[in-house]
Amino acid sequence: MSQRHEPSAWSSEAGPQIEELPSPSHGGSPDPAGGVGDAAAASTSTLPTGLSRQGRPRYGEGALISCDNLVKIFKVADLEVVALQGLDLLVNAGEMIAIVGASGSGKSTLMNILGGLEVPSAGRAVVAGFELTSIGRRERTRYRRRVVGFVWQQTARNLLPYLSAVENVEMPMILDGRRKTRARATELLGLVGLPDRLEHRPERLSGGEQQRVAIAVALANEPKVVLADEPTGELDSGTSLEVFALLRRINEQLGTTIVTVTHDPVVSEQVQRTVAIRDGRTSTETLRRTELGDDGDHRAISEEFAVLDRAGRLQLPKQHIAALELQHRVRLRLEDDHVGVWPDKDGAKAGSGTAGSGTAGEGDDR
Repeated sequence: MSQRHEPSAWSSEAGPQIEELPSPSHGGSPDPAGGVGDAAAASTSTLPTGLSRQGRPRYGEGALISCDNLVKIFKVADLEVVALQGLDLLVNAGEMIAIVGASGSGKSTLMNILGGLEVPSAGRAVVAGFELTSIGRRERTRYRRRVVGFVWQQTARNLLPYLSAVENVEMPMILDGRRKTRARATELLGLVGLPDRLEHRPERLSGGEQQRVAIAVALANEPKVVLADEPTGELDSGTSLEVFALLRRINEQLGTTIVTVTHDPVVSEQVQRTVAIRDGRTSTETLRRTELGDDGDHRAISEEFAVLDRAGRLQLPKQHIAALELQHRVRLRLEDDHVGVWPDKDGAKAGSGTAGSGTAGEGDDR
């Protein structure tokens, strides 16, 4: 199978101040905050519930996972650390996606919020109808037991060392008040390829086998979503591919939605959609598909897109910014089928004393 990479689809960066060149009028005038005029805004009152001004469903309508302008701020002593800065993300039921990003980019914080382990500081996160910003303690516990399953990188977080494999798989069901747990636990261990390891404790299992048991534990209560945080981080490359192939098979056979965080580019390339996070926001999405070539061979095609959030912000890749020496402000021109972006060299010289040294779109990958 050959692989072809199509050109990336990019637009402008939210960071710089934007000076627009003259363009044709499209009717209606935006307000200074980027909204619509009073007449247009008033027209929304006659729309059916759930529809936007253009007649499209509202953001997140129909998605299993919806993150809307998600913000998370941690306080460390007298300092505030912003882990998520208005992140948007949609995941449909039955999808299997990978989330990638530099260390500290916010991907683990996102996973903890989706898992009900942390509460966002602002914004909205909805999973399977559960509003994670407002549910109470009892409902949050029920959410963690029934709606999401977890697979962590560290096996100590996945399995209890003093229980056998089958007992570990039974535990979530017992805590949820279920009966006849042994039959389902045995079935799940067979599903993950360990029918002959039921009575083995974790210390007698290999790293790959421990992660297989952890996947069975995550599936015990039939969750709608499995969250896997670096599930292959402590495994060799061969075992990593086997474990990830198991996750793909579960996604296909059971229809379970799977969201995985990974640093491994080989692993991230095995899903149809990879979401990259940079500076606490989704920055790009890579979509993959196969097509039949003229020679009769199937080819894998990867296409990378910049993510346009609901505020109209985009993150340009750093290599684009460096190549064009974009700083502080950029010029935009609306063409028939694209937007042109140019550096404001004259403005950069005139404002060099006050613009500072920050480069548009760059950050510390926090």
